[in-house]
Amino acid sequence: MRGQARITEANVQDMLREVRMALLEADVALPVVRDFIARVKDKALGQDVLGSLTPGQALVGIVQRELAATMGEGVSDIDLATQPPAVILMAGLQGAGKTTTTAKLAKHLIEKRKKKVLTVSGDVYRPAAIEQLKTVTAQAGAEWFPSSPDQKPVDIARAAVDHAKKNYFDVLLVDTAGRLAIDEAMMKEIQELHAALKPVETLFVVDAMQGQDAVNTAKAFRQALPLTGIILTKLDGDSRGGAALSVRQVTGAPIKFAGVSEKIDGLEVFDADRHAGRILGMGDIVALVEQVQAGVDMEAAQKLAAKVKSGEGFDLNDFLAQLQQMKSMGGLASFMDKMPAQMQAKAGQVDMDKAEREIRRKEGIICSMTPLERRKPELIKATRKRRIAAGAGVHVQEVNRLLNEFDQMQSMMKKMKGGGMMKMMKKLGGMGGKGGMPKLPF
Repeated sequence: MRGQARITEANVQDMLREVRMALLEADVALPVVRDFIARVKDKALGQDVLGSLTPGQALVGIVQRELAATMGEGVSDIDLATQPPAVILMAGLQGAGKTTTTAKLAKHLIEKRKKKVLTVSGDVYRPAAIEQLKTVTAQAGAEWFPSSPDQKPVDIARAAVDHAKKNYFDVLLVDTAGRLAIDEAMMKEIQELHAALKPVETLFVVDAMQGQDAVNTAKAFRQALPLTGIILTKLDGDSRGGAALSVRQVTGAPIKFAGVSEKIDGLEVFDADRHAGRILGMGDIVALVEQVQAGVDMEAAQKLAAKVKSGEGFDLNDFLAQLQQMKSMGGLASFMDKMPAQMQAKAGQVDMDKAEREIRRKEGIICSMTPLERRKPELIKATRKRRIAAGAGVHVQEVNRLLNEFDQMQSMMKKMKGGGMMKMMKKLGGMGGKGGMPKLPF
């Protein structure tokens, strides 16, 4: 198709088949896939292919834009424009992560929007639910309103609103009861809560790994409640999050947040453009950059860059700092999660757990050295190696391996000095190893 100047009926079929497979693999519901493919085909047919693009590249651009538009353009933030307290009702099935997400949202509102937040649990059926909310609310730095299993959810909610007004809270987050499946009693209860509270936001919490079944759940909640937004949880799982596309199309409500880890700060404002790339298997490079910016000490990184530029003074302290920064950014697995699918497939051949253990072992070996040994590795001879190995709980061979890797890295740094970087990249490209790249020190 490379030489063709426009997308036609003849060349679009195979390309759209690939897109269809990518969406189904990402667990997008079949009716949503059919509708989406039809819309893309209408927009793509007859479109001129600009400049140096191939029809395939042009189509990927159309698919990416249409995916982002389907999930809601850009970012949709939470609406707090009301007389305080702004009441936010959390709805969804049991196991979707409502209670934890309530605390994560509380932390987000405290840190990013500088709000005073109160949480309350209306889940009187699950014995541990109220205590769980109390614990995670404390971790988030918000305040918790007590409730007990013998109370009615509507009475709990009214008492919480009253308390929030008297104590000048900006936001009240109401965690509701879920069930393992849709049932009439749950829907009736949440409708009563909605009528009593008149929330400014009604957020539907859905598990990104629920896949196809997310559509049925979304339909039921949309019929019962006027949903204003969606929070996708467990996006850090092994799913590409195709539920986002299905739920957005079925409810018509924007996706406002995505749960990206189990930690209390693991909630991100949802960005449709970035998630479109993830569904197509193109990775989320923007999130990777943000992760690096959050986890890296920029001042330390600039000092290291200056050392590399001068070709002088790269020692084991710098090597250790690199390993520790990798850990502070969530480790190798967290990195690979945001890479394009092709790179993830190659990395799939590497045992990530083993690689993580290897990094920790290297860190232990360097920490067993004296400050002088880290600055001047050439001092480390046989007796010192035995002492370091004993201190780190490893064999002497592993100390030797680390020092050899460090020597390779140091010589690489010296070659990068001045204009040597481009020459070196050309050499790397010509090497006969797998993918043209040498084995990295970690």
